[in-house]
Amino acid sequence: MSIILDSTPAIATPADDVSPEPQRRFGIGRGLAWAFMILVILVSLFPFYWMLRTALSSNNALYAGGDSLLPVQPSAGGFERVFGLQTGQAAIDAGGAGQEIHFWRYLFNSVVVSTLITAGQVFFSAMAAYSFARLQWKHRERVFGFFLAGLMIPSIFTLLPNFVLIKQLGLVDTLLGIALPTMFMTPFAVFFLRQFFLGISREVEEAALIDGASKTRVFFTLILPMSVAPITTLAILTYIASWNEYFWALLVSYTDKSRVLTVALGVFKSQTPQTGPDWSGLMAATLVAALPMLLLFMIFAKRIVNSIGFSGIK
Repeated sequence: MSIILDSTPAIATPADDVSPEPQRRFGIGRGLAWAFMILVILVSLFPFYWMLRTALSSNNALYAGGDSLLPVQPSAGGFERVFGLQTGQAAIDAGGAGQEIHFWRYLFNSVVVSTLITAGQVFFSAMAAYSFARLQWKHRERVFGFFLAGLMIPSIFTLLPNFVLIKQLGLVDTLLGIALPTMFMTPFAVFFLRQFFLGISREVEEAALIDGASKTRVFFTLILPMSVAPITTLAILTYIASWNEYFWALLVSYTDKSRVLTVALGVFKSQTPQTGPDWSGLMAATLVAALPMLLLFMIFAKRIVNSIGFSGIK
């Protein structure tokens, strides 16, 4: 019996060349980074937890258990006052404000104002951004630089001229009066969309022009469909900003017919009962008012971050 030894050298396969990935060691630096990130998350989320804890607490017992991390005498009275499910006398007995809060009316006003501002601002800003990015006209860059200088003007400087204009138009204490000053383009929105339009291939646009399409048709049928992502991002950012707007709405809104949620919360806080502000009802109203924007941002967070990074805005 003989044993035959194979002297042919082994052929290396691609699988043999793949070296195992070195395992990342969990060092001190990585541990500190994780600890810092967790600390930042906790600090960021704590105000929302405290808001929920206060909303679920009884208003009468709130001051006695101010150092408790859990709801003090848990109660849903704050939310019942917000949604109009509690009578005025029951609210006073619970230590809250007895005056009624028209939450659904204020919510409707906020939705209308935010929708008007978002639709108008995105549409007009897109047209202006396309003009600055693609159309050739004299002194285009100088006009764009002058327009961009508007970012340096504090918004409080424009409050008085805007108020005089809205008053002369007879739009004080109306939803249109709240939306009109920011319903058209803003320097940030124009700059944001212009950065994206500059990155669109000119060959695609020139091919459409050769086929006989006009500039207007190219804008509506080619540029806008290719810019869905940044336009959606701008719409979300504009909607959140208009939803949280307070000072201008406070300046031109006097009655419930035009009062938005942010202003209504301030009025609700001023309805101080004998024992102090109705913190339970106020925190419940604030939580409910902020909930739509939190959900909106959570759903579109990835798209917002990607589009902002794409446009180069830091």
